[in-house]
Amino acid sequence: MHTIGMGYDIHKVVPGRKLVIGGVHVPFFKGLWGHSDADVLVHAVIDAVLGAFMLGDIGKHFPDTDPQYMGVSSVELLARVEAKVAPLGKIEYIDTTIVAERPRMAEHTEAMREKIAGALKMPAERVSIKAKTSEGIGPVGEGLAIEAYAIALVER
Repeated sequence: MHTIGMGYDIHKVVPGRKLVIGGVHVPFFKGLWGHSDADVLVHAVIDAVLGAFMLGDIGKHFPDTDPQYMGVSSVELLARVEAKVAPLGKIEYIDTTIVAERPRMAEHTEAMREKIAGALKMPAERVSIKAKTSEGIGPVGEGLAIEAYAIALVER
């Protein structure tokens, strides 16, 4: 049986942090606030995959109250999720959208695709990453946050 999971995440943009999106360091003078590396895109993918397998969300598996996850690479967490779901089925396809006013993401999406696909042990051709702006609307448009959406198609 095929099932679909949807993931969403948003993080506040702050000074003094490195910006990591899709497992890739994106040069910028600010980063994202969070307990881990705050990789908003990978967090959305994790939630999509967990949702497709009916396993809850990222907070259930990697709570931000647990000190072992402080500063951890979200790509590492994604690899752990892949290991958890592998006995349950196959991840067929991942589709994502990053929404950020700045910095521009388009030149980094191919590297992000490779990182996410590698963690999920699947061909990069089955991972889609799109980058959008919010046209100056809301907290993302004002440069206060970056958000991401993801959908996972799995065979269980």
